[in-house]
Amino acid sequence: MLDNFVYSRFCEFLENRCGIVLGDSKQYLVRSRLMPLLKQVGHDDLNKLIESVVQGHDRQLMTQVIDAMTTNETLWFRDQYPFTLLTDVLLPKFENLSQPVRIWSAACSSGQEPYSIAMCVHEYKQKRPGALRAGVEIVATDISNKMLAHCQRGEYDELSLGRGLSDERKRQFFESTPNGGMRVISSVRNMVQFRSLNLLESYAGMGRFDIVFCRNVLIYFSAANKTKILQQIAASLPTDGILFLGASESLSGLSDQFTLHRCSPGLYFTKKQ
Repeated sequence: MLDNFVYSRFCEFLENRCGIVLGDSKQYLVRSRLMPLLKQVGHDDLNKLIESVVQGHDRQLMTQVIDAMTTNETLWFRDQYPFTLLTDVLLPKFENLSQPVRIWSAACSSGQEPYSIAMCVHEYKQKRPGALRAGVEIVATDISNKMLAHCQRGEYDELSLGRGLSDERKRQFFESTPNGGMRVISSVRNMVQFRSLNLLESYAGMGRFDIVFCRNVLIYFSAANKTKILQQIAASLPTDGILFLGASESLSGLSDQFTLHRCSPGLYFTKKQ
């Protein structure tokens, strides 16, 4: 049983450390995420494990707990429209750039989003030989080192591959592994650079981007931290730089630095001058 006082302290720790807001009724989520870790690290009491993390006595354990609480597997080509807009509307705008197009997948989780972006770019260049000659750089970040290691391997089981990935793309962009899984082919893996980043910290070392995917991420943050993240994203974009949010996410009351563009289907934002 998770003590209410301990849960409250853990919520405060998690928000301060990585911005995630759990709320008053997510004890079940903490239990489901941390109970497997309890056995791995040799603890026999969840409350004691959390107290140890909150007090900062064990940095390795702190990293393991944050990994467990921030790990979420997502879908390939989630919501579809951002990827349709990317290939049909946005990439043509960058065809004649003299420098690489830079795309950032923020909070990339298990890697499906950045690899989906890479597949779109690959398909675009196949259909338009000579386009995007300066290249495309895809940077994907996450706070979880465990997830980043998984992403870099690019290996997925059949269950993961069945979530939003067409048979045609599976044949074109994956190869079998000895353990029975499938791995993203090297030409697509090499298009993505994975880096560790806490969205509440500075983005200065990331450089500038032309397109940012920050989808289904802001929902986990407080209003103040959402505003902070959006301000930092805006600073990393040029005028008319492009931002994608999740289908249910909005900038209302959070930022006035972007212009909304409605499409059929979907929408995206551009940074104001």
